Amino acid sequence: MNTQQKAMSNKKTYSAADDSISGNRKGLLALLPFIGPAFVASIAYLDPGNYATNISGGAQFGFKLLWVIVIANIMGILFQNMSAKLGIATGKNLPELCRETFPKKSAISMWILSELASMATELAEFLGATLALHLLFDIPMIIAVIINGIITYVIVAMERYGFRPLEKIITAFALLIGLCYIVEMFYAKPPMEQVAYHSIVPWIGNSQSIMLAVGIIGATIMPHAVFLHSSLTQKRVVPKNDAQKLKLQKYSTIEIFLAMGLAGVVNLAMMVMAASVFYESGHTAVGSIETAYVTLIPLLGHAAASVFIVSLLVSGVSSSVVGTMAGQVIMQGFVNFTIPVWLRRVITMVPAAIVVTMGLDPTQTLVVSQVILSIVLPLPLILLIHFTRKKELMGNLVNRKLTTIIACIFAAVILTLNIVLIVDVISSILS
Repeated sequence: MNTQQKAMSNKKTYSAADDSISGNRKGLLALLPFIGPAFVASIAYLDPGNYATNISGGAQFGFKLLWVIVIANIMGILFQNMSAKLGIATGKNLPELCRETFPKKSAISMWILSELASMATELAEFLGATLALHLLFDIPMIIAVIINGIITYVIVAMERYGFRPLEKIITAFALLIGLCYIVEMFYAKPPMEQVAYHSIVPWIGNSQSIMLAVGIIGATIMPHAVFLHSSLTQKRVVPKNDAQKLKLQKYSTIEIFLAMGLAGVVNLAMMVMAASVFYESGHTAVGSIETAYVTLIPLLGHAAASVFIVSLLVSGVSSSVVGTMAGQVIMQGFVNFTIPVWLRRVITMVPAAIVVTMGLDPTQTLVVSQVILSIVLPLPLILLIHFTRKKELMGNLVNRKLTTIIACIFAAVILTLNIVLIVDVISSILS
């Protein structure tokens, strides 16, 4: 029965997409069948790691790091668009192309690095949702870990009914997080002139701000999202010719701007809230999600604090779902092997359970996980640039020279920031 329902659901989307590509649907109706993949990928840009880095950045440095979020989001739009385009042009995802192109040992090495990044991602996402459940319902953290695992598994299992129901759920989650932060801005009343200024004027600061900047980039452009997006578009709607590929890519690009635009605004709002509420009131020591929640109550009231923690819960659950999906794509693509979703869910719960059991600071763990992600990030970006610049692979969707140049510059910036961070960490250890 599930197979029948899945086929019917997918067929309905295929039919609507064909109508859009052929010109029988116009305007917003034409775009609707293509809404989904970018919103699913954008959840990686709204996960609990973003909360940790944005709150820390806003509380410690006010509005001064807003420009990092803007730059990271611009980078994210470019790389997610390239990833989606790769799936449309080739009918394959990025890990699959790596397995088919590179020697087996190289593919396995890439898989191991990507799995490490995926584990760091899962840790951040799981801890965020677990922490939100703990704060909202005052339940033990270890119980919250189990509840979160069950919830995310149930949502991932919706995929048995077709890709559309899961896409709708994740898109609704993304919109709900956005709504929560519209409410937060109403309570925070930030100085918009400062927000506008620091969103476009760079500021570097000290080693701590550099570490946070790297963490923000790691929390925004995430390896698993780059891998996943190519999988979400590779067979969702199969174009029949080059002209249809171009139309499909056009709709995909529009959706990416909508989804990533929303994610960028929400990330800015996170830091703006922390800066206007904590930094401006002298609560610069607020460096954790728990402290932020407790501090918000006397400053803005229970309602604002509750909205904040509900948004964190939605973020943690939805990003855990997306992380599980990405983990399956990474394993299947690089080594052509899969494990049951429930088993991956159990395995990826283990690091979060260890952190909770050992009593480690969840927010600090989240920040460190984002730095790890940023260090691994150059790998998928370099691979993505390598494949999307090949005319024989991409056909009429091959990168323009300017696109490749800008992508290389962005990848070089990320790599440079990582080197600066590593040198800083080593220096602090040796001193």
